[in-house]
Amino acid sequence: MRRWDIFCKVVDNFGDVGVCWRLARQLADEHGADVRLWIDRLPSFARLCPTASPDAEAQRIEGIEICRWPVEFPNVEAADVVIEAFACQLPENYIAAMSRRGEAPAWINLEYLSAESWVEGCHRLPSPQMNNSLAKYFFFPGFTRRTGGLLRERGLSAARDAFGETAEGDFWRSLGAPARREGELRVLLFCYENAALPELLRRWAEGPETVTVFVTPGAAADQTADWFGEPFSAGSILRKSMLSAFSLPYLPQPIFDRLLWACDVNFVRGEDSFVRAQWADRPFVWQPYPQSEETHLVKLDAFLSRYLESCEPAEAVRQCWNAWNGRGGIATAWTDFIANRAAIERHCKDWANLLDQTGDLVHNLVSFVLEIEDL
Repeated sequence: MRRWDIFCKVVDNFGDVGVCWRLARQLADEHGADVRLWIDRLPSFARLCPTASPDAEAQRIEGIEICRWPVEFPNVEAADVVIEAFACQLPENYIAAMSRRGEAPAWINLEYLSAESWVEGCHRLPSPQMNNSLAKYFFFPGFTRRTGGLLRERGLSAARDAFGETAEGDFWRSLGAPARREGELRVLLFCYENAALPELLRRWAEGPETVTVFVTPGAAADQTADWFGEPFSAGSILRKSMLSAFSLPYLPQPIFDRLLWACDVNFVRGEDSFVRAQWADRPFVWQPYPQSEETHLVKLDAFLSRYLESCEPAEAVRQCWNAWNGRGGIATAWTDFIANRAAIERHCKDWANLLDQTGDLVHNLVSFVLEIEDL
């Protein structure tokens, strides 16, 4: 059994640690790996995993050792495979431990997800290190066969497809949410602070369709409370004309996946929820992590170019996504988006089937590690 160390520095609260936690669980569950996950901000992890202690230096959850990544990193033995998630830079004493091994570990920089064309040319490339004999390899998630693919557990698609009306009703009751009304549109709202949100809330309130929006904790809940001008705690409901807003608690990842399956449209952000929304095969709208000089919009455009290649209502999707990211009016864009909902749903199913052909990221990663070890 290979030992894996995964290093994660939390940047946007949930995306980085969410990806690393899914990666660790799938390596252990499906490939029998002995995984140790180092996280610098355990409170963020504890919100995704309710059984985790935010204060423990080390703990074992679902067969995975979870360790605090302290500023003064301890002297530990390096693993057989080392994953540096999102270029987080390993501690110097850990790199020294890697160098002391009789057999160099497979050292991989698991990069951020991007649909930009240059990713295919950099995927799996080595990066020799100046001060030691180690080599680091780049591994890029992506949307084509020339990338590492996306995280997807075995059985995920089958579980999604088996999630019918009865399971959905049970799911809503488990959250304490009201039963779905006839003709009601259910929307998930998971976003960073977004200047377009007040206009969208107003459009939902004044529009022709009955909308219930399920609001995640953080920026989405704070902005929604400000718009209503009322307190908004987990489990509470705010109403205005055609709009009802239900405040969600923090949810474990398996429950969040089912929330994506149960909603009609999903507003998602960052990387982890972005990927899970694609496997949900429901219409979705993405907000990339905002970056300086608007480089996040380059990632947005690159994905839209690939995603909408064979999409019939491409312009309706493009306008809505652009408006949600500060390029246009969201009220009009939403009206066009929801008018094309049936066609967008068909496209989402076709897209999920296309992504299946790239293979899942963990399987591709394990295969790559075997190649490195044979060099």
